[in-house]
Amino acid sequence: MKKKAVIIGAGLGGLSNAIRLAGDGYDVTVLEQNETIGGKLNQRSGKGYTFDTGPSILTMPWVLEQLFNSVHRRLEDYMTIERIEPQWRTFFEDGVSLDVTSDLPQMINEMEKVTDAPASQLTSFLSYSEHMYELCMKSFYKYSLSGLADLRKSHKMKELLAMDPFHTVAQGTHKHFNNHYLEQIFNFFVMYVGSSPYQAPSIFNQLAYVQLGLGIHYVQGGMYNIARGMKNVLDELRATVKTETPVSHVLTEKGKAKGVVTTSGDVYHADVVVSNLEVIPAYETLFPQSKRTKKEAKKLSKTYEPTVSGLVLLLGVDREYNQLEHHNFFFSEDPELEFKQIFDQGRPADDPTVYIGVSKKNDDSQAPGGKENLFVLTHVPPKTLTNGSVDWEDYRQVVINKLKRMGLTDLEEHIEFEYRFTPDTLESLYGANGGSIYGVAANKKTNGGFKIPAKSDQFEHLYFVGGSTHPGGGVPMVTLSGQLTADLILKHEGKGHI
Repeated sequence: MKKKAVIIGAGLGGLSNAIRLAGDGYDVTVLEQNETIGGKLNQRSGKGYTFDTGPSILTMPWVLEQLFNSVHRRLEDYMTIERIEPQWRTFFEDGVSLDVTSDLPQMINEMEKVTDAPASQLTSFLSYSEHMYELCMKSFYKYSLSGLADLRKSHKMKELLAMDPFHTVAQGTHKHFNNHYLEQIFNFFVMYVGSSPYQAPSIFNQLAYVQLGLGIHYVQGGMYNIARGMKNVLDELRATVKTETPVSHVLTEKGKAKGVVTTSGDVYHADVVVSNLEVIPAYETLFPQSKRTKKEAKKLSKTYEPTVSGLVLLLGVDREYNQLEHHNFFFSEDPELEFKQIFDQGRPADDPTVYIGVSKKNDDSQAPGGKENLFVLTHVPPKTLTNGSVDWEDYRQVVINKLKRMGLTDLEEHIEFEYRFTPDTLESLYGANGGSIYGVAANKKTNGGFKIPAKSDQFEHLYFVGGSTHPGGGVPMVTLSGQLTADLILKHEGKGHI
């Protein structure tokens, strides 16, 4: 007889965990409140334009390969992944523009625009970054860590010190470059996990190697095909995925999670309950009769703050912008002020960094001929930090004006399709803490870069996946969280047979 597992939420963490648990012999049911699976990785379309509404950059595709291999599938049978070059095109307010590429001779040529010693700076920094990545492959990407004690089990003191624990990301980049342009570019890599380079521990400088060494990728037909591919595997494994099925609360008895109840009153008994809803909102909303979970949520909130949220504009434009590549960053003039306003003052930056993804550049299916699909993302504080409401119409104009000032002069005249996401949208659609995009922010002072433990200490048989738990936010990290949490379940609950 099979053990039963119920997973709340069909984001990538939940889907990944479902695949692993089904492969381990569990009878798996995934319950998703929205009409579609995928969580923040989703898709919108209109007037011939198609947009990925969440993640637009894929790094570390080995995480997906590992997941599919775990159930004897080949990733390439479910989706087509291609490497993107140049990786980023970056624009600065003074007119400087640099391409970021994994072609190191070309990257050195680009760096020569702004520094006299590009080769030595880049090789030194990448060596530093790669070493930290390799150390993390022994622990961070291998086990579900709950804190420093778990990390110490995998490393000797020499390796722990090699992780540069006493510095922030920004201090690490400054040590290697001491160049405004290059520091701003490499500091921004930590926004893959929605954190401030002035707060996040320098271990996250490994993201430079993740990008330049391992490459960045795109899934043909749109990033949403990752979710579709996972769903196809779950169908083959005979797992059940139900959309438009919101969960009201978790059933508990004598300190144990015993299943869930949906808002329509259906009961799903289970041996294991996994929440893809972030940990703090889960404790606040899924245990309405429990005072201790609300107390726990309040306690966790002091250590684990949400990452940035975002203002997302999906713009279909009836022209092509030749100065844009697939991925583009229009940087702020004063990054320290930008991050101070977002993370310390809790208000959208006066001069934000704006990202534009144009998947049409590498995929003609995404927009009509002669037109382009602009995914415009500007990071803003989560609702937990903002004081009062934000006029998003006014802030949309701040973003548009910046883009016009930096080269897209006629942008407003060519918009023929537009859709908007705000922190309110992200919170209501995905239950994200304050509309957080990436889960829990990495902060050297408050949490040391660690996330909330994936195994609940409030109820037995209750586990978590997604950006608020180890290893964090972003496509590879949340997908990996599903796998590492499955390892925890295997350790504590055993395989899925009674």
